[in-house]
Amino acid sequence: MVAAEFVVVANRLPVDRVVTADGEEIWRTSPGGLVAALEPMMHTVDGAWVGWAGMPDLELAPFTADGIRLLPVPLSASEIQLYYEGFSNDTIWPLYHDVIAPPQFHREWWDAYVTVNLRFAEAAATAVAKGGTVWVHDYQLQLVPEMVRNLRPDVTIGYFHHIPFPAHSLYAQLPWRDQVLRGLLGADVIGFQRTQDAANFIAAVKRRLGYETKAALVAMPDGRHVHVKAFPISIDTTPYRELARRPDIRARAAEIRAGLGNPKRILLGVDRLDYTKGIRHRIKAYGELLDQGRISVEDATFIQVASPSRERVDAYVHLRDEVELAIGRINGDHDTLGHTAIRYLHQGFPREEMVAMYLAADVMLVTALRDGMNLVAKEYVATRADNRGVLVLSEFTGASDELKQVVRVNPHDIEGMKDAIVVALEMPREEQARRMRSLRKRVLEHDVDAWSRSFLKALEHAAAHRHHTHEQEHA
Repeated sequence: MVAAEFVVVANRLPVDRVVTADGEEIWRTSPGGLVAALEPMMHTVDGAWVGWAGMPDLELAPFTADGIRLLPVPLSASEIQLYYEGFSNDTIWPLYHDVIAPPQFHREWWDAYVTVNLRFAEAAATAVAKGGTVWVHDYQLQLVPEMVRNLRPDVTIGYFHHIPFPAHSLYAQLPWRDQVLRGLLGADVIGFQRTQDAANFIAAVKRRLGYETKAALVAMPDGRHVHVKAFPISIDTTPYRELARRPDIRARAAEIRAGLGNPKRILLGVDRLDYTKGIRHRIKAYGELLDQGRISVEDATFIQVASPSRERVDAYVHLRDEVELAIGRINGDHDTLGHTAIRYLHQGFPREEMVAMYLAADVMLVTALRDGMNLVAKEYVATRADNRGVLVLSEFTGASDELKQVVRVNPHDIEGMKDAIVVALEMPREEQARRMRSLRKRVLEHDVDAWSRSFLKALEHAAAHRHHTHEQEHA
């Protein structure tokens, strides 16, 4: 395969292998924020995407799908268990999400993480053209920037961190803390969701490695300067706006309301079933509102979509049990023959159905305990062309830095969350419209194209600076 000027490196390829009803194997675009964010850009550059195909022990040659060149990286069943389920999702994920669940530290997990990161780095180094650009994504691949730097010092390297980066007091627990910092500092530009995440990273670099920092720059021993900055990610708003206008989607939204008994208000939560998303806190608050008679099942129904996630990790197994037990108790206490307190859906849905749910929902509940961004909040806003609806948003999401006209909540404060839900349910239409107009302006102007352009512009500046420095050194 011809070398590419621009190479994206992510844990997963942007496609899933699907077997059709007649037995044909096809590749279908994956759901998820990263793919939605990068796919439009990949169609405009001479690019290739390095990633795992999603199945163990699958050796695939490079191929093209939906116009994007794909370079599969194989992972064994053991590596998936150790590198992905282990170090990535049972060490880094809980540690970086404020230790909401206790992280596990195992040396064999770390060893697998190093091995797999090197495999991704080698694939990227082979794929990129001379003087090209490599853009690495997320916490599964934190060592890749330095590894690519060692293999291909001629290329420009970016890294974007999609999840939070913790305060040093938490980060310091990681036994391999210095190695991870050095891995990330192989990049020319390191992007985070929030300004606080970038500040946490720079603080860790100063404390752990002693490198000189000035504002958003880290001075490296090799003479490079690494630019560290917040680049809040967003969504491609076009498909959400287009779907929200379609008559069949609007009819489906009305059908959803009718199927729930046409309650006066519908509340909606859409999350991966993850302990960081605050689903248990949300359910507890809603149950107490019902117990206290502040809302009734005749007047309000809560739909909770919780798509399956990491079902082989113990913490997620326990979370599902807790959530389903709590919902069962609330529904048992409050359901009538015609009305349900909480309609729980443990499954994923296509975008069309999600937009219908967004249109049907009067109140959107995004109450994450910790979230890098939370794109669901932006998806909901993008669909609300009627300027109706209320977004209840946790202050611990990256989205809360941008979306000011929301009903903000601290999800740990159950009483405060209950009050916020009531405020949202009772908000006058005029105030809903005023808030939603402001939210839509922000989301539509700062979409995924603006996000990728801002990051790529920073990479171009970094490449120009490196080229200028190189010329000076050889003058």
